[in-house]
Amino acid sequence: MPIDVVKYSGPTSVLAWKFPNSELSTWTQLIVNESQEAVFYKGGQALDVLGPGTHTLDTNNIPLLTSLLKLPFGGKSPFAAEVWFVNKAHSLDVKWGTPSPIQIQDPKFGILVPVRSYGQFGIVVTNSQKFLFKLVGTTPVFDQDSLVKFFRGLYLTKVNTAIATYLVKKRISVLEISAYLDELSEHMRDLLRPTLEEYGLNLLNFYVNSVSAPENDPAIVKLRDALSKKAEMDIIGYDYNKERTFDVLEGAVNNPGQGAMVGAMGLGLGLETGRALGAQLGDLAANLGGRAAGQASQCPKCGAQAAQGQSFCQSCGAALTSPKMVKCGKCGAMMPVSVKFCPTCGDPYNPCPNCGADVPSGANKCPSCGVSVAGPCPLCGRPLTDPKAKFCPNCGGALVKKCAKCGKESSLATNFCPNCGDRL
Repeated sequence: MPIDVVKYSGPTSVLAWKFPNSELSTWTQLIVNESQEAVFYKGGQALDVLGPGTHTLDTNNIPLLTSLLKLPFGGKSPFAAEVWFVNKAHSLDVKWGTPSPIQIQDPKFGILVPVRSYGQFGIVVTNSQKFLFKLVGTTPVFDQDSLVKFFRGLYLTKVNTAIATYLVKKRISVLEISAYLDELSEHMRDLLRPTLEEYGLNLLNFYVNSVSAPENDPAIVKLRDALSKKAEMDIIGYDYNKERTFDVLEGAVNNPGQGAMVGAMGLGLGLETGRALGAQLGDLAANLGGRAAGQASQCPKCGAQAAQGQSFCQSCGAALTSPKMVKCGKCGAMMPVSVKFCPTCGDPYNPCPNCGADVPSGANKCPSCGVSVAGPCPLCGRPLTDPKAKFCPNCGGALVKKCAKCGKESSLATNFCPNCGDRL
């Protein structure tokens, strides 16, 4: 029995839908919704395209029916035909993506990197007949998933070419391409639009939302480590060559046996290059010394930086260096070299002029190094190693006095001149 009313009852996301019953008549009512078109087929031939509204399938609306079906004028006659509904609304959320990573050589670092990409695009059907003839065929339902599957090979090839072209053209790494997604999206839209127009479609937009690589891929891990190292060297002012030279210099300092090898390298490089290398090594050695000095002047308690030669921290007051200790010559207790008396027994500290050890009172030799001492200085009390010395090496005071009568010099401990006997 012929169908009286033909209208769309398919899903909302469908682009093309075929009415399931083909038994029609010349009085069948065809209802076309807004943003739709209905394409009337008979015998595999498109007879007409009908826009939104209610249409009666008679010879007035579709004149070709008269010649095809040989219908009598004004008569109600059944016939077999097909009606396709085509969605003319804008579809802006068509998703696309690469099902598996694509291998692209990073032009900046020369390594192969697996890349994934995804996004979305928008289309609208501009020519319903061309769209049904070239793309839909005999499929009863053609939705967005069918569209994506049909064009998958196309957009994957274009995406691979576009990403590789941009990487080479811009001389950027795969990890830096996120800054060029807008340009890449416009480029992809221009590449795909002519192809889709051949199928009665207009590509409204094409967005590349992400171009990424797996975080745990060995190539990506190696590349991220290299970029991190480069950023660190940029911050501290080194490049890779200087950093490697610094490592060689530091290894030579820690292993004196490598000094000959470094010297031989300098000779093999030639005079001018050797001078440049020497200057560079000198700068790095100075930096190495500066680092060591910076560590030595750091407060061990609070971590604050201190000036070179500073004894106490200005922030917390802690001692920056451990005081040098010496053993008391009388009681054997340890005491700092800065004291004048032993804090345990009170005996005066008489440092040896040679090694700094405490020389007991009345001793002629240092108990530590064996240097002969000539007794204490009468001015400062420190031991004297040279009996003929005229000035104390510790305090700088004069150790002799001159006779006012004969001009002869004598010891400070003498009250009378040994030459003329005059009182001094």
